[in-house]
Order: sequence, then structure tokens, then C-alpha cells
Amino acid sequence: MAYYVYILASRENGTLYIGVTGDVVRRVYEHKEGHADGFTKRHGVKSLVYVETHDGPEQAIQREKTLKHWVRDWKIALIERENPNWDDLYEQVCR
Repeated sequence: MAYYVYILASRENGTLYIGVTGDVVRRVYEHKEGHADGFTKRHGVKSLVYVETHDGPEQAIQREKTLKHWVRDWKIALIERENPNWDDLYEQVCR
């Protein structure tokens, strides 16, 4: 089973949220619809701007922790290297 580390943004260069999940389509949908009270709902963080796939949960969780400790500039550089226009990638991952 694949596991995913993802980054959501409120807008280009806006508030960022990093998460990990075994079902990226379901989890991002929950963020977009505001199904869970918390950080993403409070800050309007709904646009999937980065996603990477891992073979197991341990690797994905470790990567999530690593990214959460990065400085903001590194996170933005990671997003812009893969998604320079800050497009919402949700429709692509739904395919």
C-alpha cells in the first residue's frame, strides 16, 4: 500500500500544512470540505500543492516529520521545484 506526504496551502506563498495519509484523495477531500475542526479549517488551507509517494508508513511518517522541521523557505522551494505555479493538484491525484 502506498502512503503519501502532502502539502496544502491557503494560497501561493500562504499558510502551509504538511500531512501524511494512506488515502490522499479522501484526506485532501476532508480538508477541502472542512470535515475536521483544526488548523486547516481555521486557516483556509485547502489547495494541494505538493504530494509524494512512499512505500510504507514508516518512511512517510519520517519524511513528514523531516519536512515539518524545515524552514519555510525550504518548503517553498520544494513546492516551486515541482509545482512552480502553485496549482491545486487535487484533480490530478483523483485520476
